[in-house]
Amino acid sequence: MIASDERALLDAARDGDENAFSRLVEPLERQLHAHCYRMLGSLHDAEDALQEALLRAWRALGRFEGRSSLRSWLYTIATNTCLNVSKRRSRHRVLPLDYGPAADPHEGPGRPLVESVWIEPYPDDPEATFEQRESVELAFVAALQHLPARQRAVLIMREVLGFSAAEVAEALETTVASVNSALQRARAAVDERVPEVSQQEALRALGDDEVRELVERYTDAWERGDVDGLVSMLAEDAVIAMPPMATWFAGRDGVETFLREFAFAQRWTGERFEAGDRRVRLVPIRASGQLGFATYRWQEGAFRAQAIQVLALRGREVVDITGFVTPDAFAAFGLPGELAA
Repeated sequence: MIASDERALLDAARDGDENAFSRLVEPLERQLHAHCYRMLGSLHDAEDALQEALLRAWRALGRFEGRSSLRSWLYTIATNTCLNVSKRRSRHRVLPLDYGPAADPHEGPGRPLVESVWIEPYPDDPEATFEQRESVELAFVAALQHLPARQRAVLIMREVLGFSAAEVAEALETTVASVNSALQRARAAVDERVPEVSQQEALRALGDDEVRELVERYTDAWERGDVDGLVSMLAEDAVIAMPPMATWFAGRDGVETFLREFAFAQRWTGERFEAGDRRVRLVPIRASGQLGFATYRWQEGAFRAQAIQVLALRGREVVDITGFVTPDAFAAFGLPGELAA
């Protein structure tokens, strides 16, 4: 099960060579991080869980006999680490649409919640496969968080990672029958919450030229404060949300009201909307396997990080705008904290 080059690194790592251990696990770290993110819905929690899992692996290396692949062994440790994290949580991560009903757009978004309840966007891996990008889309990750933690682990390991029922049963110390039963329940629950067409499929159907045109239209409308231009891109049932604010607004008319009376009429201070210079710049990115934009607002002589917007499309229409108002997230996307004038 272990290749000869892996065996040499494994032997060196068992002798206490930390560099050999790093080289051994490095090819899998990005995938393990994405796995922890799917399990926990949070970039920060995923990073903490991954580091804890690698520490556990380092300490348990002497007990790894090579009867399974290194990949399977590391995923087992990472999965059980995430299950322990889930047990310590008071609640699972959500998006505003799962937190409460739609709000009156005339009242604005309210104040941010300080508690860590929100799913966070995930930076795209340029080397990821179609299936890997699909498995970090916001709707899918949000649906996963509603599952009991062990059902979540079963679904991810079977359907995303491709482990056999026997491998999952061994990893979770249960039976194949229990794994199959959990998978059936998890599939049914997730299917009720995710759209029929994934964002990867939606983007493929549009093609590069149409996607490029959509990105340019959206960027132009947002930067110019063109409410009519942006509303013309929305689906009738479009929604907009801005975690860490719990409020969200439903329907094209609701989104238009919010944009016209708040987002495009005022500037965001970090706690509230107020009158002032609302100049913004958008940088197109890919986030959570979807179209995204890094939004910078003008403040004190520079455009400073404000929000990571993640869009969901249905055909050529924008059906969901989730603006994560968390400037700290920019670093994870390799983005600067400010843009020069």
